[in-house]
Amino acid sequence: MSTPETREKIRIAVDLGASSGRVIAGIVSGGKLSLREIHRFDNPAIELPSGLYWNILGLYHEIIIGLKKSIELYGREIESIGIDTWACDFGFFDTSGELIGMPHQYRDPRSEGMAEKMHDIVPEAEIYRQTGIKTNFYNSSLHLLSLELKQSLALKEASALLFIPDILAYWLTGVKAVERTNASTSQLLDPQTGDWSFNLIEKLGFPRRIFGKIISPGTILGNLRPELEAIIGRSDIPFVATACHDTAAAVAGIPLSEPETLWLSSGTWSIMGVEIETPITTREALEYGFCNELGVNNTVRFLKNIAGLWLIQECKREWDREGKNHSFAELAAIAADAEPFFAFIDPDDPIFASPGNMPGKIRDFCQNTKQRIPSSIGQILGVATDSLALKYRLVFERIQTLTGKKFTRLHVGGGGIQNELLCQATANALAIEVLAGPVEATSCGNIITQMIATGDLPTLSAGRQLIKDSFVFKTYQPIDNASRNDAYERFLLMLDRRM
Repeated sequence: MSTPETREKIRIAVDLGASSGRVIAGIVSGGKLSLREIHRFDNPAIELPSGLYWNILGLYHEIIIGLKKSIELYGREIESIGIDTWACDFGFFDTSGELIGMPHQYRDPRSEGMAEKMHDIVPEAEIYRQTGIKTNFYNSSLHLLSLELKQSLALKEASALLFIPDILAYWLTGVKAVERTNASTSQLLDPQTGDWSFNLIEKLGFPRRIFGKIISPGTILGNLRPELEAIIGRSDIPFVATACHDTAAAVAGIPLSEPETLWLSSGTWSIMGVEIETPITTREALEYGFCNELGVNNTVRFLKNIAGLWLIQECKREWDREGKNHSFAELAAIAADAEPFFAFIDPDDPIFASPGNMPGKIRDFCQNTKQRIPSSIGQILGVATDSLALKYRLVFERIQTLTGKKFTRLHVGGGGIQNELLCQATANALAIEVLAGPVEATSCGNIITQMIATGDLPTLSAGRQLIKDSFVFKTYQPIDNASRNDAYERFLLMLDRRM
């Protein structure tokens, strides 16, 4: 039965994270955007003898279920569909359009030792000059190099490389294309031209043929494949290649108050940065580990990845396995009662990059760095929360140094803003105002990019104003704490000793 809500124009955002996925309907009514979750599903990594993989077929199946539910709810009112996912992971296709093997997960150990091998071929400074991307274990470049060095049959047979959102878009539309914001994370794209860095690609020995056409965020690929009508109920729906990298979508969905506002996308990863017009590829930027990824509206996201809520998520997973079941809200309350600045970890230490026994890894890190060893759930969570906030401060100070700008506000979006303890700790650590919202920044960015593509919004600024008018934001003011600066000095000393 038709209702007033279903008479509105509906946009469907498929938002895939590294642990779960959702299909969300975006409805604009009375000048405001509201969101409705239609379908949610898990996205676990699959461990096999040959490594870690994504269940890409399972993801496609869940998306089909979500689209079918959406069409059953909203029918003809659905105007467009778009997908965003995590970055870097890819799959190969042969000349007949068939997927060759399953895509590996970015935490797969095949990238171990590849950074050194790559830098033996091309110095990191030269790679950074060409791509604006610091070498990290998850870069597509390292995973491709591991395949090249072992003479992978999949790489030899491949005619096309597509990233995860590109694969799903191809299966939905029949169109092969590589969306730019996602490709920019690969360490194989030139941020100045927005196209592949073929000079680097050829030096690394990768076959040029697999690197296909790059399209801008907001490109309409066409309608869904006609064959899907019998499965989901419609196929005459435009598919928009949105900002397909979830961080690019999240930044688009944060209603930044002015140009070059400091932002933080808070989720499994924390990513802090500033939206600028041209990349920064100085020696200092490389030394500090910053990356230049591309965004909506020809912008550059100058940013630094930080481990983020991965630490807390993995602790919860371990405690759940042990039968110590607590919700995230309960864990935050337990952490709030713990002694502040009990000890510190470096959230970005390689020891924390892989899944499994995160509480034990935090204890081991503290023991190895000759600090007090946390034992209780509250102490472990307090160490993780305080360390994240202090790492944010270090990145914040470096952004100010590299851009020559002073920031008085940090705008945070994403699911991490539900951790109010971390939001307040961040305001305290940085000694600036923190504005939190929206929780669904990624889906909001996905949806407004679709609306711009189909002509329902004129500009990105108009889309951000729509988001600002639609959601509740919470402000955290820094609390002056005399022990804050002392804790930061201890944190920096720990980092120096660890180095």
